[in-house]
Amino acid sequence: MRLTEAQLAVLEAASATDERPIDDLAADLGEKPETVTRIVFELEEEGLLEVSESEAVTLAATEEGREYADAGLPEVRLHRAAIEAGADEEPASMGAVIGRSGLEGPAVDIALSNYARKGYGTIDAGEITADPDADPDADPERLALEAVVDATADADEDRVDPPEGVDGDVLESLERRGLVDRSESTVRSVALSDAGVTALMEGIETAETVDRLTPELLTSGEWADVEFAEYNVEADAETATGGRKHILRQTADRVKDVLVGMGFREMEGPHADSEFWINDCLFMPQDHPARTHWDQFALDLPPMEQIPPDLLERVERAHREGWGEDGDGYHSPWTEDVARAIDLRGHTTSLSMRHLSGFALGDLEPPRRFFSVEKVYRNDTLDPTHLLEFFQIEGWVMAEDLSVRDLMGTFEEFYRQFGITDVQFKPHYNPYTEPSFELFGRHPETDELIEIGNSGMFREEVLGPLGVECDVMAWGLALERLLMLMYGFDDIRDVHGTLCDLELLRETEVVR
Repeated sequence: MRLTEAQLAVLEAASATDERPIDDLAADLGEKPETVTRIVFELEEEGLLEVSESEAVTLAATEEGREYADAGLPEVRLHRAAIEAGADEEPASMGAVIGRSGLEGPAVDIALSNYARKGYGTIDAGEITADPDADPDADPERLALEAVVDATADADEDRVDPPEGVDGDVLESLERRGLVDRSESTVRSVALSDAGVTALMEGIETAETVDRLTPELLTSGEWADVEFAEYNVEADAETATGGRKHILRQTADRVKDVLVGMGFREMEGPHADSEFWINDCLFMPQDHPARTHWDQFALDLPPMEQIPPDLLERVERAHREGWGEDGDGYHSPWTEDVARAIDLRGHTTSLSMRHLSGFALGDLEPPRRFFSVEKVYRNDTLDPTHLLEFFQIEGWVMAEDLSVRDLMGTFEEFYRQFGITDVQFKPHYNPYTEPSFELFGRHPETDELIEIGNSGMFREEVLGPLGVECDVMAWGLALERLLMLMYGFDDIRDVHGTLCDLELLRETEVVR
């Protein structure tokens, strides 16, 4: 048998009794891993080596994780402060306990959200209790986090193998909390096959071969004396995959084309906006549950100053007193400070408010049609149909004498452009539209109805302060849900996020 010197070196470095990772072989031979990998596959093709694959997991503590490993998890610090405040005997003021704990900013919310979950005590009506039998020193997440940090320090490396004895579910919890970064990689290991052992025992002749014909070989005449490496025309070629537009972006572009074809004009506006444009203009009370940090993302930015004072006054009056002869308002707290605070928009209806008020483009005269297909952000629980950020198809029509029939007809025409004809409507309540209804479409694979949007006619309390005197019908549709109806996806995470199927994204085309 004849092999090249490089092939023989790899074969001799392999073991017949133990599998050796390719990276170890490369280090011993002083070669690049990719070079040794190519040779290993050549020897596997000859039946001289056996190649196996396994998944390797490594961990690294994030900056926040290292901080908590040093100072303690927020919920642990809160429990200790509660014990010091006597909350194990009678309820204590939550504000006083938080102050004693030294927690600030986001760490307070983290502590509160994990405190009861771990059985450290209860939180109710501004008071906190502490379970005297709870043992923070035995907290599984605390111990696992410290084990990862200690292992990293002992190994003097950024990433380490999962510490022995640490429960996998606990590590997953730390990963979800952003305290540990988990990485998976494929490790290829090799071992001599029976044929490889036999070949080494019988002796292998080395041959100096070249893999390509060069100008130097031609001009020197050496090409006549060298041995060329065999070229396997049946070997699988490496797949080259270039960049391409994501299927969601392709679908968004098609949605834009359809709406422009229906006579709509596109809106643009900021992703981070004031609560005034996001919620107050929509007649959503400032104590509405959807306006808490549990549902939207607040940003630590200076308050927005560019809000027209007269519009601010009219919106405040609508909240406090109502609008029109039958208006009554909410009689709930309303402050300008809350209205000027900056959040990530939870819906693109903030763009509608900017345009309908005349703030974006000046006063608009009916009839008008506007839309947007942009990202929105919500503090939702991840599941097959919900993400923390997603695309919303926003749209509205301003005209005289509009009705729900006009709105339904618009939807039927829009979805027909995507081959969806079974759209159903269900009455609904919104603070900002009346009447209102949700839209449902039938999933092509499961045959279940899934919610695909929300819509209605803007209320007088919304339009009056904006200075709009005609009817406005509006909607917010989910682009990802449209994608599910078009292609039969049953989990949106297949096309969006860290769990997405790359092959599916490469192969699926959006019909235009």
